[in-house]
Order: sequence, then C-alpha cells, then structure tokens
Amino acid sequence: MKTHISVVIPAHNEEKYIKRCIDSIHKADSVFPGNTEIIVVCNRCTDKTASIARANGATVLLNEDRCIAKVRNTGIEAAKGRIIVTIDADNRMTKGTLREIYALLRSGRYIGGGSPIRFERYSFPLWCNDIMVRVLAKVTGLYSGIFWAKKETFDAIGGFADKKAMEDVATAKLLKKYGKRQGKKYTTLRRNYLINSTRKFDDLGDWLYFRLMIKNAGTLISAALGDKTGMDKLLDEMFYEYNDNH
Repeated sequence: MKTHISVVIPAHNEEKYIKRCIDSIHKADSVFPGNTEIIVVCNRCTDKTASIARANGATVLLNEDRCIAKVRNTGIEAAKGRIIVTIDADNRMTKGTLREIYALLRSGRYIGGGSPIRFERYSFPLWCNDIMVRVLAKVTGLYSGIFWAKKETFDAIGGFADKKAMEDVATAKLLKKYGKRQGKKYTTLRRNYLINSTRKFDDLGDWLYFRLMIKNAGTLISAALGDKTGMDKLLDEMFYEYNDNH
C-alpha cells in the first residue's frame, strides 16, 4: 500500500503526551484520502513512550543523539511517504492539517512550510508570547510549528539543520532558500494550526521565557558574539533535561 504522508514525532520520555499527539494525527488522517504512517523516534526514553506509541499504531525507532535535529532526521530517513510532516510529541494538530498540507504541495506553488501556533490555554503573558511569535513569523516569513515538505526536499537540504538551538529557524531558512531556487514559496497553513502544549508554563510559570531572556541576557549576548558555552548549558537544562524531571 502506497504511503502518501509520513508524520515524524521526536520523543524523549513523553508517556504523558504521546497518545494525544497520535490521536490528533489519526483524526487528521480520517479526513485525508491518502495513507499516513506515524513514526515516533524515541530519544533516550526510559518510560513507556515506545510501548504506548506502538499500541496506538505508530512505528517506533530508537535514537541516542542529544540533538533534536538528528532525532527528527532519523525519522525522516526511515519514512516511506513522499511527504514529510513533523510535530513534537507534546503538541497536537487540528483535523484538517494533513489534507491542507497535501493540497498545498500538490498545487506546485509551495516548497513546504510551517503552521500557525496556538496555545492550548491562554493568560496575559501567554498572549504576549503568542503575539511576539506571530509578529516574528510574519516579519521573517520563517514559519515553524508543524514542518512539512516533500521527502525529496528534505533530502535536498540535508534534513533538519544540525544545530542544538534554533534548528527550526535554520531549517525554515534552508527550505525558503531552496524553494526560491525552485521558483516556489515557503508558506504556512491557512485553515489549520498547531495546538502548542503549555506544560513548561504550567510547571515553571507563564512568564517563563520572558524571565529567561532577562536572567540569561549575558549568556544570550555571549552566544551572539560566538561564545556558546553558557548557551549549551542553558539548552541542556531547558530542553534536554526538562523531561527527565517532569
């Protein structure tokens, strides 16, 4: 049976969230006329993520890299679908996502794209965060959230940019640049969006990223000037060690 879309989910100890992510993909697949495979790439998991994923119809791959880009690329390399869609394990997609992605790529006008991002709950600081993200995406045109493109496109750009931080922005730049050479646009979904998990805000407060920017201003400036030692430590704490403790 031909696989039209492969959805790749990187996951590190996501037993609390993986089922609802997969469920959202099944719902999107139910209104998509093609065939969809779900690939969960378990990265150093010590919980039940893999068994839950398998029980809910996903193919499970294992990866030990401490780099989210490499985790995603493991899934992309193994994917059977002509179209690749990536989503993080704690997030969800809306019902028409796969159908809209397929239609946009079949139009021949787009190289790929991202998606609007909406939090699963809102407060004043989360609205501030939301507005900041929307403005940045509109100004730069570097949409992220759910990434989508043909597999041959990801192969052409070398997959997700092999960076420990801001790999999503770097990948969006690569896709946009490659699309320009092909006479195609990098875009975003219009009718569907990513439902973004607020778990870090639930645990650490809704002003989390604003506090981090102020607290780590020196680290951020040093990283901009080329010294990324402190940045690597901050990223390990916030993104790679967080799931071990929550």
